[in-house]
Amino acid sequence: MVVGVPKEIKTEENRVAVTPTGVSAFVARNHKVLIERSAGVGSGFSDRAYAVAGAQIVESPEEVWDQAELIMKVKEPQPSEFPLLHKGRILFTYLHLAANEIVTRVLLERKVTAIAYETIQLDDGSLPLLTPMSEIAGRLSLQVGAWCLQAENGGRGILLGGASGVRPAHVVILGAGMSGTAACQVATGMGAYVSILDINPSKLRYVHDILSGHVTTLMSNRANIEEAVVDADLLIGSVLIPGAKAPKLITRALVKRMKPGAAFVDISIDQGGCAETSRPTTHREPIYVEGDVVHYCVTNMPAIVPNTSTYALTNSTLSYGLELANRNFPQALIRNKPLAKGLNTYDGKVTHEGVATAFNLPLMSLEEVLRA
Repeated sequence: MVVGVPKEIKTEENRVAVTPTGVSAFVARNHKVLIERSAGVGSGFSDRAYAVAGAQIVESPEEVWDQAELIMKVKEPQPSEFPLLHKGRILFTYLHLAANEIVTRVLLERKVTAIAYETIQLDDGSLPLLTPMSEIAGRLSLQVGAWCLQAENGGRGILLGGASGVRPAHVVILGAGMSGTAACQVATGMGAYVSILDINPSKLRYVHDILSGHVTTLMSNRANIEEAVVDADLLIGSVLIPGAKAPKLITRALVKRMKPGAAFVDISIDQGGCAETSRPTTHREPIYVEGDVVHYCVTNMPAIVPNTSTYALTNSTLSYGLELANRNFPQALIRNKPLAKGLNTYDGKVTHEGVATAFNLPLMSLEEVLRA
C-alpha cells in the first residue's frame, strides 16, 4: 500500500503523523511511504532522516493526497485540503467530527473512508490512541493554567503552589479520565490545593489511592460542581464522551460567579468544550477573557510540545496504521474490532453513532459497511 504523510497546516501545528522509525516499520513490510517535504521539521525530524528510513520525499501536498491510498495525519483536514480529498481514500487522523459539522459534511460529500484516532476503543472502554495526547494535554493544562493566572494575562496573579505563609491556589478538575488524572498529578506535585470531580466513583478512588489522599475527590453533580467552580482559582475541564459532543457542565451564569481573574483551561474543546463560554482558540491567540475569567481553549494543545507528542502519538497509532496497510479496508476492520470502532464515515454515510446524533444524520452500521 502507498502511505502518505502530508505536512500539517493547522495554525501552529508542528506535530507529524509518523516518525522516521515508524516509516521504517512500513517499509520493512514492503509499503511505500510518501512524506511531504519539511513535514517533520517542526517535530525535530529532518527530511534526510525520513529518506534514510526509506520514505520518498515529495514536494507538494497534492502529490501525497493524489498518490497515497492511506493518508495519516494528526489533525482534521483544513479548508485548503478539502479539494484534495478523494473518494475511497482512507483518512486516518484525529477528527472530532461531533464538534465539526463542516468537516463532517465535506467527508460525506467526497465519500472518504475516515477513521478517527479518538474513537478507536478497546473492549474495556479505553481509548488507546486518544490516551497519549490526553495525558500530554492534562500535564500541559497546569503549565498553561499557571501562565493564564499571571497578572499580565488578566489573571489573579496567584502562584499555584503558594509561598511560605501564603495559601496555594485552588485547582478544580472536572473529569478523572486520562487528562484529568494527569492534570491532578501535576497540580498536586506543584503544591496546589486540588479538587477533582467525576461521575465514576472507581476513577475517583483510583486518583485518591495513587496520590495518597493529597487531593479532594468529589462526585460530579450540580451542587458539587457549582461549589467547586465558584471557589476555583484554576478550573480545568477534561470531560469526555467518546465520539460525541462534550456536555456543557458549566453555564454562562456560573462562569460569572467565578473569582475575577480566575483561569479556565478547557481540554474538552476538541469535542465542543464543557462550558457555555468556551470557543476554540489557537496557539497564536490562545486566550480571551469572558465574565472576568481568562479562558484557554486551544484545540490542539499538545502541538506546543511537538517532539514529545509525535513520539507518543506514533507509539500508539503505528500498529493500527500497519494493520490498515497490511490488510487494507475492510479486512483490517473485520479482524480488529477496536479499529472498526474508529470508522466515522464511509461512502457518503456516517458510521459512528455520536456523529450521527450530533447532526441528526442517518447512521450506517458497521455490519452494513462490511456487507457493502
